[in-house]
Amino acid sequence: MELFKQTAAELSDKLRNKEISAVELAQDVLARTKAVEDKVQGYVTVTEDAALAAAKAVDDKRAAGEALSPLAGIPVAVKDNICTKGTLTTCASKMLYNFKPPYNATVVEKLAAHGAVITGKANMDEFAMGSSCENSAVHPTHNPHGLDRVPGGSSGGSAAIVAAGEAPLSLGSDTGGSIRQPASFCGVVGLKPTYGAVSRYGLIAFASSLDQIGPFARSIEDAAMLLDAITGHDPLHDSTSVKTPFEGSVRQNLNADVKGMKIGLPKEYFGAGVSDEVRENVMKAAETYKSLGAEVFEISLPLVEYALPVYYILSSAEASSNLARFDGVKYGYRAEGFEDLIDLYVKSRSEGFGAEVQRRIMLGTYVLSSGYYDAYYKKARAAQRKIKEEFAEAFRKCDVILTPVAPTTAYELGSKTASPIEMYAGDICTVSVNIAGLPGLVQPCGYDAAGLPVGMQLIGPRFGEQKLLNAGLAFEQASGLKNIIAAL
Repeated sequence: MELFKQTAAELSDKLRNKEISAVELAQDVLARTKAVEDKVQGYVTVTEDAALAAAKAVDDKRAAGEALSPLAGIPVAVKDNICTKGTLTTCASKMLYNFKPPYNATVVEKLAAHGAVITGKANMDEFAMGSSCENSAVHPTHNPHGLDRVPGGSSGGSAAIVAAGEAPLSLGSDTGGSIRQPASFCGVVGLKPTYGAVSRYGLIAFASSLDQIGPFARSIEDAAMLLDAITGHDPLHDSTSVKTPFEGSVRQNLNADVKGMKIGLPKEYFGAGVSDEVRENVMKAAETYKSLGAEVFEISLPLVEYALPVYYILSSAEASSNLARFDGVKYGYRAEGFEDLIDLYVKSRSEGFGAEVQRRIMLGTYVLSSGYYDAYYKKARAAQRKIKEEFAEAFRKCDVILTPVAPTTAYELGSKTASPIEMYAGDICTVSVNIAGLPGLVQPCGYDAAGLPVGMQLIGPRFGEQKLLNAGLAFEQASGLKNIIAAL
């Protein structure tokens, strides 16, 4: 039936009208996965039996006349750093190669409550550290639109799965662009919610003050559907989570009318380093908004030039602290042949962590060390406050901000692995959103000469998800760029 080619909203309607069953849908999506997964390698673990059992449970409830969520029966892949009870959750790392959590993340519990069918765990850069999904200890993921290209990272598996038709929806996490950049590279919709809008309980931490779980989808409506399911205050488990003004109501309030909307174009995001093809496609999107009645004008965010060093100082410092728990004692990888406790720590961490994770732990430990804390970490926190203030001032003038997502489209596998600094520079358009705790939406806006997707980024004020998705829907309808699935 090739149900995998349809959007989650379309599939939800078919399920509700009993045109298809949840088991039929799960079987179709799993068959697609079997057909293309050897090329894409988007999954770490496929949970076929559990998915079919969950789908049958949805069908039984529907047959019994129970009222079900629009998400009931819809397949969803989950990034491998989000805890799933009894199912391997490895962070694509040797360090957690055998870890089966004894509990579910809050977002997983919410998916289960909505009747979503989890198809498996998506590949990622190890411990969410990377921008290409090549840092996985399992295998690199390939971009479905060009199998010799990276899918982006760290949520590259989550993006590739949706782009390849292996699931209509997936969850990723975003610390400095890890949802948005792979969404751009793979030609799908990706949303990084406002910090605190989605509970982080059960998300294995990289940088706790920056991490945020969010959806991947092939349409704005689908992203809104998944966002509605996962948002909400989680007072028992995550004290940084809050009750949002849009909780559970984004999809029903979608409105494609952008007449009078003020859209800012920050000149700093369109400067040197951004390829002509990326710049041109994003500027065409700006012209589309003008034709729809929006007011589009240039703004300036001069402090974003400091966002990259601020991000890598803060995120690495928090990573150094968060990853200290992985010591080879309680769970996960343990080295053999150690002499004493210190030797156990050193060998387990040296063998269990990959090169990129070790690099960031070392950087984070350095900036937190005596004599360097004031020079680096403390100054980075001060710069973070200034960047937040600059965005707050910008949003007094405009409703949303339109920018590129990455300087280029998806690059070739292996082309940047030898130069970490060059790869870090690719995050320049995304990290400021996490630093300021703002929501960011990415969706396809065109293609480059090689036929690779180009994405655009809409940044909104705190809890401005409804504005972002409304603006995204307006562009999606005007451009027709939705439900893009790679042929493979």
